[in-house]
Amino acid sequence: MTDLDSSDTTRECARLAWARAATGDAALELHRASADAGFRSYWRGTLATNAAAAGTVIVMDSPPDKEDVRPWLRLRDVLEGGGVRVPRVLARDVEAGFLLLEDLGVETLLQVIDEHNADAHFDAAITQLLKLQAIEPPADLPSYDEAMLARELRLFDEWFLTRHLGVTLDCADLEALDLAYRRLIDAALVQPQVLVHRDFMPRNLMPAIDGPAVLDFQDAVRGPIAYDALSLFKDAFLSWPQARVDAWLDGYHARALQAGLPVPTLARFRRDADWIGVQRHLKVLGIFARLCHRDSKPKYLADAPRFLAYLDGVVPRYPELAPLLEVINRHVRPALQATDAS
Repeated sequence: MTDLDSSDTTRECARLAWARAATGDAALELHRASADAGFRSYWRGTLATNAAAAGTVIVMDSPPDKEDVRPWLRLRDVLEGGGVRVPRVLARDVEAGFLLLEDLGVETLLQVIDEHNADAHFDAAITQLLKLQAIEPPADLPSYDEAMLARELRLFDEWFLTRHLGVTLDCADLEALDLAYRRLIDAALVQPQVLVHRDFMPRNLMPAIDGPAVLDFQDAVRGPIAYDALSLFKDAFLSWPQARVDAWLDGYHARALQAGLPVPTLARFRRDADWIGVQRHLKVLGIFARLCHRDSKPKYLADAPRFLAYLDGVVPRYPELAPLLEVINRHVRPALQATDAS
């Protein structure tokens, strides 16, 4: 047995012992509930009828030496204080990195949403988003500032263009990207700033009677108001007809105005959503390439054509983004078309 195997076994035993003590169910068994949550893992257990509570529970295991659970707890409490539906914590051991949570089910909104029920689901999601955006961001919360925006954009050329597509960027390419990035960053910084989830999309929403419940919020920042609405309707894993996206964005804008949030005029908001969407799409392409080549998770790159389609729907409409369009036409489109043909 390797040291790594021994460490995993020790953690597994500690997790099960803690869960049994926390629930009062000495016979509780845990089974993996989900993956892909960084260093955190989630485990489902079914409680015996004579335990402290009936039904199923979730154990979040966040090893303290890898991912401190306190930022998650802190943001959870901030969101709950603002009326946002978040997972309820039933028991906790912060030092050990264990939380006992309510079980919100096995399907996220991504699994249940379709063309027929999307209007209702998105209306409920907007209700949660408006509550989130109305919360005053904690004073020490990071800002989606120039450095963070630039760091995310550079994932596109470093991981997607260079590492994944094997592109050698020349001086003209680098100058074009620098100019486009500068314009995208400036556009983001002048938007009204609110609390931003950063991944507000169906995969991180759980259907619930009083929800949807919002997940994966620990990386929230103070940032541009159009970011989360755009993320919701131009999802990383699900595409909708542009006419429906436009209608949902307009609906969000009307409700945000009514709620007293600092949205600009509709025309300006639509432009802001377009531009912050370009920033996000480029970032996600870079992240998916990094997941493939650094973390051995190649499945995400199957969605790369979705992001090219998103970019195709926006970038050509703005002459200021012509430098980015040139790079896409020169390097990205031929590479993806070659992949489709092979």
